[in-house]
Amino acid sequence: MDSCVRIFDTTLRDGEQSPGASLTSSEKLEIARQLAKLGVDIIEAGFPAASPDDLEAVKQIAQEVGNPPPNLPPHAGGGREGGRTPIIAGLARANKNDIDKCWEAVQHAQHPRIHTFLATSDIHLKYKLKMSREEVVERVREMVSYAKALCDDVEFSPEDAGRSDPEYLLDVLEVAIKAGATTLNIPDTVGYTTPQEFGALIKGLIENTPGADRVIWSVHCHDDLGLATANTLAGVTNGARQVEVTINGIGERAGNTSLEEVVMAIHTRPALFGLQHGVDTTQISRASRMVSNFTGIPVQPNKAIVGANAFAHEAGIHQDGMLKNNMTYEIMKPETVGLTASRLVLGKHSGRHALKARLVELGYNLSNDELDQAFARFKELADKKKVITDADLEALVSDEVASLNELFTLDGMQVVCGTMGMPTATVRLRDPEGKLHTVAAIGTGPVDAVYKAIDAIVNVPNTLLEFNIHAITEGIDAMGQVTVRIQGANGKHLLDAQKELDRHRTFGGYGADTDIVVASAKAYLAALNKLLIVTQAQENAASTEIALMA
Repeated sequence: MDSCVRIFDTTLRDGEQSPGASLTSSEKLEIARQLAKLGVDIIEAGFPAASPDDLEAVKQIAQEVGNPPPNLPPHAGGGREGGRTPIIAGLARANKNDIDKCWEAVQHAQHPRIHTFLATSDIHLKYKLKMSREEVVERVREMVSYAKALCDDVEFSPEDAGRSDPEYLLDVLEVAIKAGATTLNIPDTVGYTTPQEFGALIKGLIENTPGADRVIWSVHCHDDLGLATANTLAGVTNGARQVEVTINGIGERAGNTSLEEVVMAIHTRPALFGLQHGVDTTQISRASRMVSNFTGIPVQPNKAIVGANAFAHEAGIHQDGMLKNNMTYEIMKPETVGLTASRLVLGKHSGRHALKARLVELGYNLSNDELDQAFARFKELADKKKVITDADLEALVSDEVASLNELFTLDGMQVVCGTMGMPTATVRLRDPEGKLHTVAAIGTGPVDAVYKAIDAIVNVPNTLLEFNIHAITEGIDAMGQVTVRIQGANGKHLLDAQKELDRHRTFGGYGADTDIVVASAKAYLAALNKLLIVTQAQENAASTEIALMA
Protein backbone atom coordinates (compact mmCIF):
# COMPACT_ATOMS: atom_id res chain seq x y z
CA MET A 1 0.00 0.00 0.00
CA ASP A 2 1.17 3.54 -0.76
CA SER A 3 3.02 4.80 2.34
CA CYS A 4 2.77 8.51 1.42
CA VAL A 5 0.01 10.57 3.03
CA ARG A 6 -0.97 13.58 0.92
CA ILE A 7 -1.66 16.77 2.87
CA PHE A 8 -4.68 18.65 1.51
CA ASP A 9 -4.86 22.04 3.20
CA THR A 10 -8.23 23.80 3.19
CA THR A 11 -7.36 26.75 5.46
CA LEU A 12 -8.26 29.19 2.67
CA ARG A 13 -11.63 27.55 2.00
CA ASP A 14 -13.09 25.65 4.96
CA GLY A 15 -10.88 27.50 7.42
CA GLU A 16 -12.12 30.85 6.19
CA GLN A 17 -15.64 29.80 7.16
CA SER A 18 -14.64 30.43 10.79
CA PRO A 19 -16.54 33.43 12.16
CA GLY A 20 -14.34 36.48 11.67
CA ALA A 21 -11.77 34.72 9.49
CA SER A 22 -12.52 36.75 6.35
CA LEU A 23 -9.23 37.27 4.51
CA THR A 24 -8.20 39.81 1.91
CA SER A 25 -6.68 38.67 -1.39
CA SER A 26 -3.18 39.72 -0.32
CA GLU A 27 -3.52 37.81 2.97
CA LYS A 28 -4.73 34.70 1.14
CA LEU A 29 -1.78 34.91 -1.24
CA GLU A 30 0.73 35.20 1.62
CA ILE A 31 -0.82 32.21 3.40
CA ALA A 32 -0.78 30.20 0.16
CA ARG A 33 2.91 30.99 -0.28
CA GLN A 34 3.62 29.80 3.25
CA LEU A 35 1.59 26.62 2.67
CA ALA A 36 3.71 25.94 -0.41
CA LYS A 37 6.86 26.51 1.60
CA LEU A 38 5.44 24.22 4.28
CA GLY A 39 5.24 21.54 1.62
CA VAL A 40 1.54 20.69 1.52
CA ASP A 41 0.54 18.62 -1.51
CA ILE A 42 -2.78 20.31 -2.28
CA ILE A 43 -4.00 23.83 -1.47
CA GLU A 44 -7.77 24.28 -1.62
CA ALA A 45 -7.63 27.99 -2.41
CA GLY A 46 -11.33 28.79 -2.06
CA PHE A 47 -14.86 28.52 -3.39
CA PRO A 48 -14.77 30.45 -6.71
CA ALA A 49 -18.55 30.56 -7.13
CA ALA A 50 -18.99 32.43 -3.83
CA SER A 51 -18.22 35.81 -5.41
CA PRO A 52 -16.15 37.45 -8.15
CA ASP A 53 -13.58 38.39 -5.49
CA ASP A 54 -13.23 34.78 -4.39
CA LEU A 55 -12.79 33.65 -7.98
CA GLU A 56 -10.04 36.24 -8.54
CA ALA A 57 -8.29 35.26 -5.31
CA VAL A 58 -8.21 31.58 -6.31
CA LYS A 59 -7.05 32.54 -9.79
CA GLN A 60 -4.20 34.63 -8.39
CA ILE A 61 -3.05 31.79 -6.14
CA ALA A 62 -3.21 29.37 -9.08
CA GLN A 63 -1.05 31.69 -11.14
CA GLU A 64 1.50 32.71 -8.52
CA VAL A 65 1.72 29.72 -6.17
CA GLY A 66 0.51 26.94 -8.47
CA ASN A 67 3.44 27.24 -10.86
CA PRO A 68 7.14 26.50 -10.35
CA PRO A 69 9.42 29.35 -9.31
CA PRO A 70 11.35 30.86 -12.25
CA ASN A 71 14.27 28.80 -13.54
CA LEU A 72 13.47 25.85 -11.27
CA PRO A 73 11.99 22.72 -12.90
CA PRO A 74 9.43 20.78 -10.85
CA HIS A 75 10.60 17.67 -9.03
CA ALA A 76 9.81 15.78 -5.86
CA GLY A 77 11.10 17.42 -2.72
CA GLY A 78 10.01 19.21 0.42
CA GLY A 79 8.32 22.52 -0.15
CA ARG A 80 8.07 24.88 -3.07
CA GLU A 81 11.64 26.06 -2.56
CA GLY A 82 12.64 22.43 -3.04
CA GLY A 83 10.90 22.45 -6.38
CA ARG A 84 7.59 20.72 -5.68
CA THR A 85 4.64 22.75 -6.92
CA PRO A 86 1.38 22.15 -5.01
CA ILE A 87 -1.88 21.16 -6.65
CA ILE A 88 -4.32 24.10 -6.53
CA ALA A 89 -7.91 23.02 -5.93
CA GLY A 90 -11.18 24.89 -5.85
CA LEU A 91 -14.49 23.79 -4.36
CA ALA A 92 -17.63 23.49 -6.50
CA ARG A 93 -21.13 22.29 -5.78
CA ALA A 94 -22.36 19.62 -8.17
CA ASN A 95 -23.70 22.00 -10.80
CA LYS A 96 -22.25 23.31 -14.07
CA ASN A 97 -22.09 26.95 -13.01
CA ASP A 98 -19.93 26.20 -9.96
CA ILE A 99 -17.71 23.79 -11.88
CA ASP A 100 -17.22 26.30 -14.72
CA LYS A 101 -16.19 29.02 -12.28
CA CYS A 102 -13.91 26.64 -10.42
CA TRP A 103 -12.17 25.67 -13.66
CA GLU A 104 -11.91 29.32 -14.69
CA ALA A 105 -9.92 29.96 -11.51
CA VAL A 106 -7.75 26.85 -11.09
CA GLN A 107 -6.86 26.20 -14.73
CA HIS A 108 -3.94 28.62 -14.45
CA ALA A 109 -2.07 26.28 -12.08
CA GLN A 110 0.41 23.72 -13.34
CA HIS A 111 -1.57 21.07 -11.43
CA PRO A 112 -5.24 22.14 -11.15
CA ARG A 113 -7.98 20.19 -9.36
CA ILE A 114 -11.76 20.54 -9.32
CA HIS A 115 -13.28 19.40 -6.02
CA THR A 116 -17.02 18.85 -6.33
CA PHE A 117 -19.42 17.49 -3.75
CA LEU A 118 -23.01 16.40 -3.16
CA ALA A 119 -24.69 15.27 0.05
CA THR A 120 -25.57 11.59 0.49
CA SER A 121 -27.12 11.32 3.95
CA ASP A 122 -30.88 10.80 4.04
CA ILE A 123 -31.34 13.84 6.28
CA HIS A 124 -29.57 16.05 3.71
CA LEU A 125 -31.45 14.51 0.80
CA LYS A 126 -34.80 15.08 2.47
CA TYR A 127 -34.37 18.54 3.99
CA LYS A 128 -31.62 20.28 1.99
CA LEU A 129 -31.47 18.79 -1.50
CA LYS A 130 -35.05 17.51 -1.71
CA MET A 131 -33.78 14.80 -4.05
CA SER A 132 -34.19 11.04 -4.15
CA ARG A 133 -31.26 8.67 -3.86
CA GLU A 134 -31.54 7.87 -7.56
CA GLU A 135 -31.49 11.54 -8.50
CA VAL A 136 -28.33 12.07 -6.45
CA VAL A 137 -26.59 9.15 -8.16
CA GLU A 138 -27.48 10.56 -11.57
CA ARG A 139 -26.31 14.06 -10.59
CA VAL A 140 -22.98 12.65 -9.40
CA ARG A 141 -22.52 10.77 -12.68
CA GLU A 142 -23.32 13.85 -14.74
CA MET A 143 -21.32 16.44 -12.79
CA VAL A 144 -18.19 14.37 -12.15
CA SER A 145 -18.14 13.55 -15.88
CA TYR A 146 -18.56 17.25 -16.69
CA ALA A 147 -15.70 18.22 -14.36
CA LYS A 148 -13.53 15.44 -15.82
CA ALA A 149 -14.04 16.85 -19.32
CA LEU A 150 -12.46 20.09 -18.10
CA CYS A 151 -9.80 18.84 -15.70
CA ASP A 152 -7.90 15.55 -15.42
CA ASP A 153 -7.76 15.77 -11.62
CA VAL A 154 -11.24 15.58 -10.07
CA GLU A 155 -12.06 15.03 -6.42
CA PHE A 156 -15.54 14.01 -5.31
CA SER A 157 -16.94 14.23 -1.78
CA PRO A 158 -20.20 12.66 -0.58
CA GLU A 159 -21.13 15.31 1.96
CA ASP A 160 -22.18 14.05 5.41
CA ALA A 161 -20.76 10.62 4.62
CA GLY A 162 -20.43 9.98 8.36
CA ARG A 163 -24.22 9.82 8.66
CA SER A 164 -24.90 8.20 5.28
CA ASP A 165 -26.01 4.63 4.61
CA PRO A 166 -22.73 2.76 3.86
CA GLU A 167 -24.41 0.56 1.25
CA TYR A 168 -25.73 3.62 -0.57
CA LEU A 169 -22.30 5.24 -0.35
CA LEU A 170 -20.86 2.27 -2.25
CA ASP A 171 -23.26 2.94 -5.14
CA VAL A 172 -22.48 6.67 -5.24
CA LEU A 173 -18.72 6.18 -5.05
CA GLU A 174 -18.72 3.50 -7.74
CA VAL A 175 -20.51 5.93 -10.08
CA ALA A 176 -18.02 8.71 -9.21
CA ILE A 177 -15.08 6.44 -10.07
CA LYS A 178 -16.62 5.42 -13.37
CA ALA A 179 -17.31 9.09 -14.17
CA GLY A 180 -13.63 9.91 -13.77
CA ALA A 181 -12.98 10.92 -10.15
CA THR A 182 -9.33 10.50 -9.18
CA THR A 183 -9.77 11.20 -5.44
CA LEU A 184 -12.68 10.17 -3.24
CA ASN A 185 -12.97 12.20 -0.06
CA ILE A 186 -15.08 10.89 2.81
CA PRO A 187 -16.24 13.78 5.04
CA ASP A 188 -17.47 13.55 8.59
CA THR A 189 -19.15 16.87 7.91
CA VAL A 190 -20.72 17.42 11.33
CA GLY A 191 -18.10 15.64 13.45
CA TYR A 192 -20.57 12.90 14.41
CA THR A 193 -18.53 9.70 14.24
CA THR A 194 -16.06 8.15 16.66
CA PRO A 195 -12.62 6.84 15.60
CA GLN A 196 -13.75 3.21 15.69
CA GLU A 197 -16.79 3.96 13.53
CA PHE A 198 -14.97 6.19 11.08
CA GLY A 199 -12.04 3.82 10.69
CA ALA A 200 -14.42 0.94 9.98
CA LEU A 201 -16.30 3.07 7.43
CA ILE A 202 -13.10 3.87 5.51
CA LYS A 203 -11.95 0.26 5.61
CA GLY A 204 -15.32 -1.00 4.38
CA LEU A 205 -15.52 1.50 1.54
CA ILE A 206 -12.01 0.75 0.28
CA GLU A 207 -12.58 -2.99 0.43
CA ASN A 208 -16.01 -3.02 -1.20
CA THR A 209 -16.20 -0.15 -3.70
CA PRO A 210 -15.64 -1.39 -7.28
CA GLY A 211 -12.60 0.38 -8.72
CA ALA A 212 -11.32 1.45 -5.29
CA ASP A 213 -7.74 0.71 -6.30
CA ARG A 214 -7.89 3.34 -9.07
CA VAL A 215 -8.39 6.33 -6.76
CA ILE A 216 -6.80 7.99 -3.76
CA TRP A 217 -8.97 7.82 -0.65
CA SER A 218 -9.22 10.93 1.48
CA VAL A 219 -10.74 11.93 4.83
CA HIS A 220 -12.17 15.27 5.96
CA CYS A 221 -13.20 15.44 9.62
CA HIS A 222 -14.74 18.13 11.79
CA ASP A 223 -14.14 18.66 15.49
CA ASP A 224 -17.66 19.00 16.93
CA LEU A 225 -16.96 16.23 19.47
CA GLY A 226 -13.23 16.95 19.69
CA LEU A 227 -12.43 13.85 17.63
CA ALA A 228 -11.32 15.31 14.29
CA THR A 229 -7.64 14.38 14.61
CA ALA A 230 -8.41 10.96 16.10
CA ASN A 231 -10.92 10.22 13.32
CA THR A 232 -8.47 11.38 10.64
CA LEU A 233 -5.72 9.12 12.00
CA ALA A 234 -8.22 6.24 12.18
CA GLY A 235 -8.98 6.84 8.51
CA VAL A 236 -5.29 6.85 7.63
CA THR A 237 -4.72 3.65 9.59
CA ASN A 238 -7.48 2.02 7.54
CA GLY A 239 -6.17 2.98 4.12
CA ALA A 240 -6.87 6.68 3.48
CA ARG A 241 -3.88 8.37 1.85
CA GLN A 242 -5.04 11.99 1.78
CA VAL A 243 -6.00 14.08 4.80
CA GLU A 244 -7.93 17.34 4.59
CA VAL A 245 -6.76 19.74 7.29
CA THR A 246 -6.41 23.40 8.29
CA ILE A 247 -3.68 25.36 10.06
CA ASN A 248 -4.55 25.69 13.78
CA GLY A 249 -7.64 23.55 13.12
CA ILE A 250 -9.73 26.61 12.22
CA GLY A 251 -13.04 26.13 10.46
CA GLU A 252 -16.78 26.27 10.75
CA ARG A 253 -18.30 25.62 14.18
CA ALA A 254 -15.67 23.75 16.27
CA GLY A 255 -13.25 23.65 13.37
CA ASN A 256 -11.46 21.11 11.20
CA THR A 257 -8.74 18.57 11.68
CA SER A 258 -5.54 20.37 12.62
CA LEU A 259 -2.69 20.04 10.10
CA GLU A 260 -0.01 20.28 12.79
CA GLU A 261 -1.58 17.56 14.93
CA VAL A 262 -1.93 15.01 12.12
CA VAL A 263 1.49 15.72 10.63
CA MET A 264 3.31 15.56 13.97
CA ALA A 265 1.46 12.41 15.04
CA ILE A 266 2.68 10.66 11.88
CA HIS A 267 6.13 12.24 12.29
CA THR A 268 6.48 11.34 15.98
CA ARG A 269 5.12 7.76 15.75
CA PRO A 270 6.78 6.29 12.63
CA ALA A 271 6.78 2.76 14.00
CA LEU A 272 3.04 2.90 14.66
CA PHE A 273 1.87 4.46 11.39
CA GLY A 274 4.68 3.48 9.02
CA LEU A 275 3.79 6.46 6.83
CA GLN A 276 5.52 9.44 5.25
CA HIS A 277 4.52 13.00 4.43
CA GLY A 278 6.17 15.82 2.50
CA VAL A 279 5.72 18.59 5.08
CA ASP A 280 8.70 20.59 6.27
CA THR A 281 7.77 20.53 9.96
CA THR A 282 10.10 23.42 10.80
CA GLN A 283 7.65 25.71 8.95
CA ILE A 284 4.66 24.75 11.12
CA SER A 285 5.00 27.41 13.82
CA ARG A 286 5.48 30.16 11.25
CA ALA A 287 2.39 29.04 9.34
CA SER A 288 0.43 28.93 12.59
CA ARG A 289 1.37 32.48 13.58
CA MET A 290 0.69 33.82 10.09
CA VAL A 291 -2.81 32.33 9.96
CA SER A 292 -3.58 33.50 13.49
CA ASN A 293 -2.43 37.04 12.71
CA PHE A 294 -4.27 37.35 9.40
CA THR A 295 -7.54 35.79 10.54
CA GLY A 296 -7.54 37.50 13.92
CA ILE A 297 -8.18 34.14 15.62
CA PRO A 298 -5.79 33.63 18.56
CA VAL A 299 -4.29 30.20 19.20
CA GLN A 300 -5.32 28.88 22.60
CA PRO A 301 -2.29 28.54 24.93
CA ASN A 302 -2.84 24.81 25.50
CA LYS A 303 -3.29 24.02 21.79
CA ALA A 304 -1.27 20.95 20.82
CA ILE A 305 1.96 21.59 18.88
CA VAL A 306 1.57 25.36 18.33
CA GLY A 307 0.08 26.69 21.58
CA ALA A 308 2.18 28.96 23.80
CA ASN A 309 2.27 26.27 26.50
CA ALA A 310 3.03 23.34 24.18
CA PHE A 311 6.70 23.30 25.21
CA ALA A 312 6.41 25.13 28.56
CA HIS A 313 7.06 23.28 31.82
CA GLU A 314 5.93 24.94 35.04
CA ALA A 315 5.66 22.04 37.47
CA GLY A 316 8.87 21.61 39.52
CA ILE A 317 9.12 17.87 38.95
CA HIS A 318 8.78 18.41 35.20
CA GLN A 319 11.46 21.10 35.23
CA ASP A 320 13.83 18.80 37.11
CA GLY A 321 13.29 16.05 34.54
CA MET A 322 13.77 18.45 31.65
CA LEU A 323 17.12 19.61 33.03
CA LYS A 324 18.33 16.01 33.13
CA ASN A 325 16.90 14.91 29.77
CA ASN A 326 14.31 16.80 27.73
CA MET A 327 12.80 13.54 26.49
CA THR A 328 11.40 12.94 29.97
CA TYR A 329 8.50 15.29 29.28
CA GLU A 330 8.82 16.18 25.60
CA ILE A 331 8.01 13.71 22.83
CA MET A 332 9.27 16.12 20.18
CA LYS A 333 11.80 18.94 20.11
CA PRO A 334 10.63 22.54 19.74
CA GLU A 335 13.07 22.94 16.86
CA THR A 336 11.18 20.26 14.92
CA VAL A 337 8.18 22.57 14.51
CA GLY A 338 10.24 25.70 13.94
CA LEU A 339 10.54 27.08 17.47
CA THR A 340 14.23 27.90 17.14
CA ALA A 341 16.25 30.88 18.23
CA SER A 342 17.02 33.38 15.51
CA ARG A 343 20.37 32.79 13.87
CA LEU A 344 20.50 36.46 12.87
CA VAL A 345 20.21 38.96 15.68
CA LEU A 346 18.64 42.22 14.54
CA GLY A 347 18.81 45.57 16.24
CA LYS A 348 18.87 49.32 15.58
CA HIS A 349 22.12 49.07 13.56
CA SER A 350 20.91 46.29 11.27
CA GLY A 351 20.51 47.20 7.62
CA ARG A 352 17.91 46.62 4.95
CA HIS A 353 19.73 43.57 3.55
CA ALA A 354 19.85 41.86 6.94
CA LEU A 355 16.13 42.47 7.43
CA LYS A 356 15.32 41.11 3.98
CA ALA A 357 17.42 37.98 4.57
CA ARG A 358 15.66 37.23 7.84
CA LEU A 359 12.20 37.84 6.39
CA VAL A 360 12.96 35.43 3.54
CA GLU A 361 13.95 32.80 6.13
CA LEU A 362 10.65 33.44 7.88
CA GLY A 363 8.74 32.83 4.65
CA TYR A 364 7.91 36.39 3.60
CA ASN A 365 8.59 37.47 0.01
CA LEU A 366 8.07 41.22 -0.04
CA SER A 367 8.31 43.49 -3.06
CA ASN A 368 10.82 46.36 -2.95
CA ASP A 369 8.10 48.84 -1.99
CA GLU A 370 6.75 46.55 0.72
CA LEU A 371 10.29 45.95 2.02
CA ASP A 372 10.89 49.70 2.18
CA GLN A 373 7.76 50.15 4.29
CA ALA A 374 8.66 47.20 6.51
CA PHE A 375 12.19 48.54 6.97
CA ALA A 376 10.87 51.94 8.02
CA ARG A 377 8.62 50.23 10.59
CA PHE A 378 11.54 48.04 11.67
CA LYS A 379 13.73 51.08 12.32
CA GLU A 380 10.98 52.70 14.40
CA LEU A 381 10.63 49.52 16.44
CA ALA A 382 14.43 49.14 16.83
CA ASP A 383 14.58 52.61 18.40
CA LYS A 384 12.21 51.35 21.10
CA LYS A 385 13.60 47.81 21.59
CA LYS A 386 17.23 46.71 21.86
CA VAL A 387 16.75 43.33 20.20
CA ILE A 388 14.14 42.42 17.56
CA THR A 389 12.90 38.83 17.78
CA ASP A 390 11.37 36.68 15.04
CA ALA A 391 7.99 37.08 16.74
CA ASP A 392 8.39 40.87 16.52
CA LEU A 393 9.23 40.65 12.81
CA GLU A 394 6.28 38.38 12.06
CA ALA A 395 3.95 40.74 13.91
CA LEU A 396 5.40 43.72 12.05
CA VAL A 397 5.05 42.13 8.60
CA SER A 398 1.56 40.81 9.35
CA ASP A 399 0.61 44.36 10.29
CA GLU A 400 2.11 45.60 7.00
CA VAL A 401 0.22 43.02 4.90
CA ALA A 402 -3.01 43.91 6.68
CA SER A 403 -2.46 47.56 5.75
CA LEU A 404 -2.10 46.85 2.02
CA ASN A 405 -5.88 46.89 1.57
CA GLU A 406 -6.56 49.91 3.75
CA LEU A 407 -9.03 52.53 2.59
CA PHE A 408 -8.70 54.59 5.77
CA THR A 409 -5.24 54.84 7.34
CA LEU A 410 -4.17 55.94 10.80
CA ASP A 411 -2.21 59.19 10.50
CA GLY A 412 -1.94 60.03 14.18
CA MET A 413 -3.63 59.73 17.57
CA GLN A 414 -3.37 60.99 21.12
CA VAL A 415 -5.06 59.62 24.23
CA VAL A 416 -5.57 61.07 27.70
CA CYS A 417 -6.75 58.72 30.44
CA GLY A 418 -6.25 57.78 34.07
CA THR A 419 -8.03 58.02 37.39
CA MET A 420 -8.59 61.75 37.01
CA GLY A 421 -10.96 63.09 34.38
CA MET A 422 -12.59 61.38 31.42
CA PRO A 423 -10.71 59.16 28.89
CA THR A 424 -10.38 61.22 25.72
CA ALA A 425 -8.92 60.28 22.33
CA THR A 426 -8.06 62.47 19.36
CA VAL A 427 -7.69 60.47 16.14
CA ARG A 428 -6.51 61.63 12.72
CA LEU A 429 -7.32 59.38 9.73
CA ARG A 430 -6.52 59.72 6.04
CA ASP A 431 -9.42 58.76 3.75
CA PRO A 432 -9.11 56.97 0.36
CA GLU A 433 -8.84 60.35 -1.42
CA GLY A 434 -5.98 61.45 0.83
CA LYS A 435 -7.96 63.95 2.89
CA LEU A 436 -7.23 64.15 6.62
CA HIS A 437 -10.02 63.94 9.23
CA THR A 438 -9.49 64.72 12.92
CA VAL A 439 -12.05 63.89 15.60
CA ALA A 440 -11.95 63.82 19.41
CA ALA A 441 -14.19 61.53 21.45
CA ILE A 442 -14.82 60.55 25.08
CA GLY A 443 -15.19 56.91 26.11
CA THR A 444 -15.34 54.61 29.12
CA GLY A 445 -11.64 53.90 28.58
CA PRO A 446 -8.85 54.78 26.14
CA VAL A 447 -9.71 52.07 23.61
CA ASP A 448 -13.42 52.89 23.72
CA ALA A 449 -12.61 56.57 23.15
CA VAL A 450 -10.36 55.72 20.19
CA TYR A 451 -13.01 53.48 18.63
CA LYS A 452 -15.70 56.13 19.01
CA ALA A 453 -13.45 58.68 17.29
CA ILE A 454 -12.75 56.26 14.44
CA ASP A 455 -16.47 55.51 14.09
CA ALA A 456 -17.23 59.23 13.82
CA ILE A 457 -14.87 59.47 10.81
CA VAL A 458 -15.45 56.18 9.00
CA ASN A 459 -19.20 56.12 9.71
CA VAL A 460 -19.78 52.39 9.17
CA PRO A 461 -22.25 51.00 11.73
CA ASN A 462 -21.02 47.74 13.25
CA THR A 463 -20.96 45.62 16.35
CA LEU A 464 -17.68 44.75 18.09
CA LEU A 465 -17.97 41.04 18.80
CA GLU A 466 -14.54 40.23 20.15
CA PHE A 467 -11.41 42.04 21.39
CA ASN A 468 -8.17 40.25 22.31
CA ILE A 469 -4.83 41.66 23.37
CA HIS A 470 -1.57 40.03 24.43
CA ALA A 471 2.16 40.64 24.46
CA ILE A 472 4.13 38.99 21.67
CA THR A 473 7.34 38.56 23.64
CA GLU A 474 8.46 38.93 27.25
CA GLY A 475 9.60 42.19 28.76
CA ILE A 476 8.21 45.63 29.47
CA ASP A 477 9.16 46.75 25.94
CA ALA A 478 7.26 43.90 24.23
CA MET A 479 5.05 44.61 21.26
CA GLY A 480 1.33 44.39 21.91
CA GLN A 481 -0.77 42.35 19.51
CA VAL A 482 -4.50 43.03 19.19
CA THR A 483 -7.15 41.13 17.26
CA VAL A 484 -10.77 42.19 16.91
CA ARG A 485 -13.87 40.78 15.26
CA ILE A 486 -16.75 42.95 14.05
CA GLN A 487 -20.07 42.45 12.27
CA GLY A 488 -21.61 45.01 9.95
CA ALA A 489 -24.94 46.42 11.05
CA ASN A 490 -26.45 45.86 7.59
CA GLY A 491 -25.52 42.16 7.70
CA LYS A 492 -23.07 41.51 4.85
CA HIS A 493 -23.33 37.90 3.78
CA LEU A 494 -21.19 35.26 2.12
CA LEU A 495 -22.46 32.22 0.26
CA ASP A 496 -21.89 29.00 2.20
CA ALA A 497 -21.17 26.24 -0.31
CA GLN A 498 -22.46 23.43 1.87
CA LYS A 499 -25.57 25.01 3.38
CA GLU A 500 -26.29 26.74 0.04
CA LEU A 501 -27.36 29.76 2.07
CA ASP A 502 -25.90 33.18 2.73
CA ARG A 503 -24.13 33.16 6.08
CA HIS A 504 -23.69 36.23 8.26
CA ARG A 505 -20.22 37.59 7.64
CA THR A 506 -17.90 38.89 10.32
CA PHE A 507 -14.55 40.60 9.83
CA GLY A 508 -11.34 40.19 11.74
CA GLY A 509 -8.66 42.82 12.23
CA TYR A 510 -5.07 42.64 13.45
CA GLY A 511 -2.71 45.30 14.77
CA ALA A 512 0.70 45.33 16.43
CA ASP A 513 2.60 48.11 18.14
CA THR A 514 4.65 48.76 21.28
CA ASP A 515 1.72 50.98 22.34
CA ILE A 516 -1.27 48.70 22.95
CA VAL A 517 -3.78 51.52 22.37
CA VAL A 518 -2.23 52.22 18.97
CA ALA A 519 -2.31 48.47 18.23
CA SER A 520 -6.00 48.47 19.19
CA ALA A 521 -6.70 51.31 16.76
CA LYS A 522 -4.85 49.52 13.94
CA ALA A 523 -6.77 46.28 14.54
CA TYR A 524 -10.18 47.99 14.57
CA LEU A 525 -9.34 50.02 11.47
CA ALA A 526 -8.16 46.86 9.66
CA ALA A 527 -11.50 45.15 10.38
CA LEU A 528 -13.45 48.23 9.26
CA ASN A 529 -11.48 48.40 6.02
CA LYS A 530 -12.35 44.78 5.25
CA LEU A 531 -16.01 45.55 5.89
CA LEU A 532 -15.81 48.59 3.60
CA ILE A 533 -14.08 46.64 0.81
CA VAL A 534 -16.76 43.94 0.85
CA THR A 535 -19.53 46.56 1.03
CA GLN A 536 -18.17 48.37 -2.02
CA ALA A 537 -17.69 45.12 -3.96
CA GLN A 538 -21.29 44.06 -3.28
CA GLU A 539 -22.62 47.49 -4.25
CA ASN A 540 -20.59 47.45 -7.47
CA ALA A 541 -21.84 43.94 -8.29
CA ALA A 542 -25.44 45.02 -7.65
CA SER A 543 -25.01 48.08 -9.89
CA THR A 544 -23.55 45.94 -12.66
CA GLU A 545 -26.43 43.47 -12.40
CA ILE A 546 -28.99 46.28 -12.57
CA ALA A 547 -27.25 47.76 -15.61
CA LEU A 548 -27.25 44.39 -17.37
CA MET A 549 -30.95 43.87 -16.62
CA ALA A 550 -31.72 47.33 -17.99
